[in-house]
Amino acid sequence: MMEKIEGIIQAPMAGVQDGELAVAVASAGGLGSLPCGMFSADIPQKPSRQPFSHAMGDALESFKPRIVSFHYGLPEKNLLDRVKSWGTIVLSTATTVAEAEWLEAHGADGIIAQGVEAGGHRGMFLSKDVTTQVGTMALIPQIVKATQLPVIAAGGIADASGVRAVLELGAVAAQVGTAYLLCHEAKTRSVHCQALKSDMIRHTVLTTLFSGGEARGMVNRLIRELGPMADVAPPYPLASAALAPIRAAAEAQGSGDFSPLWAGQNARGCKEISAAELTRELALGLT
Repeated sequence: MMEKIEGIIQAPMAGVQDGELAVAVASAGGLGSLPCGMFSADIPQKPSRQPFSHAMGDALESFKPRIVSFHYGLPEKNLLDRVKSWGTIVLSTATTVAEAEWLEAHGADGIIAQGVEAGGHRGMFLSKDVTTQVGTMALIPQIVKATQLPVIAAGGIADASGVRAVLELGAVAAQVGTAYLLCHEAKTRSVHCQALKSDMIRHTVLTTLFSGGEARGMVNRLIRELGPMADVAPPYPLASAALAPIRAAAEAQGSGDFSPLWAGQNARGCKEISAAELTRELALGLT
């Protein structure tokens, strides 16, 4: 089934994209993605933090996409069966070998192996212990060996050479997120763009401060003063709302001190070009 999936997949990135980026990637032969983590089940355009539900299943069924991905495990079995009944391919993210084995046993068709380098939220679901996280290049061959499912590499991939490297390790495709942040079609906020063009990209950490969930971003004032994993952060997804007023006030003054500046460890790959052009550049690693 995996031969239907293009070799370059744009990672779903809540808060920095809409359909324009996904369409641009698809126009160049890649697989565009839409982030559902901030969408309500009833009105996809309106931000919220509702979990995947049967109402969202209704929305998906009206479109019947050929590929659906999940980043925090899989939904309950009857909903998964419902999605798969259309002939849809189901991908889900694993950050450890144990998660990959769990996904294989519970009905996933392919595994997105997310290395610790990846920007934004982690797809962790069996454990909250961040010390279990390993790099992409170490994770891919272990998951390839431990499961029979096709593996998609994610984390630290920003150019054709990175794509070529993960394919050599046994991946069938590469999922790329951070490298698209400065593309024309992205909706990355100005303070985020400024940070990506600065020396701030040299230092990223896993933090729970901005959403309550583990995510990789550039170090700013909030992280420096509270520490990346401070207990004061409300649990996911409540931290976002708690931080919203001070974040808005700071951003109005051109400051990203209290903003989630998501980025992977290879953020130097960001280019101010069209997403279609970047996709074609990445695809050179497939040949």
